[in-house]
Amino acid sequence: MAKAKDSAPPISIGINEKDRAAIAKGLNALLADTYTLYLTTHNFHWNVTGPMFNSLHAMFMAQYTELWNAVDPIAERIRALGFPAAGSYAQFGKLSSLKDAPAVPPKALEMVRILCEGHEGVARTARGVFAAAARADDQPTADLLTQRLDIHEKTAWMLRSLLEG
Repeated sequence: MAKAKDSAPPISIGINEKDRAAIAKGLNALLADTYTLYLTTHNFHWNVTGPMFNSLHAMFMAQYTELWNAVDPIAERIRALGFPAAGSYAQFGKLSSLKDAPAVPPKALEMVRILCEGHEGVARTARGVFAAAARADDQPTADLLTQRLDIHEKTAWMLRSLLEG
């Protein structure tokens, strides 16, 4: 049966469907981790208290803003590969490797520790997608992953520095 003229042609970007599916699966996990970390960071921005309030409140705002701006490119890459992007709390809860924010806001330095661990977790998830992207010769995904790794590793280092000494 011939395809209707108004239907979309099959995806033909030089990456087969099996590889695109594997990459999209990994990127959906990255999207879930990123959104979970965004939500936790925003929560901590609202609820931080103590002598470091001003500096942490401002730092958390910069971090959650960066995370918010990161979710769209990840989701759009998933869509460009031909798969749906996760987009519900239920999906994110199943896909994320990160724990949800504590129900009772912790003390300021515990918030910093949780966020440090969260950024390291997102970095691990991003790094885990590289093998699928490399197998498929998927440079746009590799570039996205490299950018995310740089941000998460630097942010974890900065947060960890607050806990040292």
